[in-house]
Amino acid sequence: MIGTLQVAGFLEHSTVNGEGFRSVLFLSGCPHHCPLCHNFEMQNMNYGEQVDYESILKRIAKVLPLIDGLTLSGGEPFIQATSLIPFLKHIKSKWNLSIWCYTGYTYEALCENALHKELLQLIDVLIDGPFVAELKDANLKYRGSSNQRILKINQNKPPELLYY
Repeated sequence: MIGTLQVAGFLEHSTVNGEGFRSVLFLSGCPHHCPLCHNFEMQNMNYGEQVDYESILKRIAKVLPLIDGLTLSGGEPFIQATSLIPFLKHIKSKWNLSIWCYTGYTYEALCENALHKELLQLIDVLIDGPFVAELKDANLKYRGSSNQRILKINQNKPPELLYY
């Protein structure tokens, strides 16, 4: 499999970036520039390094069957949609892992872009919306501010709002 992603970091296992025991792929670049962003350095598209798909797949394979899925974070994953689509298709076909994704865009805004809609079809759970410092709540599970939604993506149906 040929392709690369601009990667800011990778965690082999996490319990705070989605439900279950998950690997987390942090992607570089973000246009949102949310005040008090907890991954400020990752907003720069040049942060981190270009990593080929095979290297990332090997790191994920190393922790199978311990993980329940893969979480995409950043930065903003959707700015690398062109590269993420074939990568996630491969992960889904090879391991059928659940995919969670954090984005500063809203679900509705993503649906207005054909490429983003294609990427959404590969995501099981979307945490959408920008981080808003004034709405920060440390008691929220899997999100930083109360405006962000946790959406179960259902193909050919409206997303289902999940509460944690």
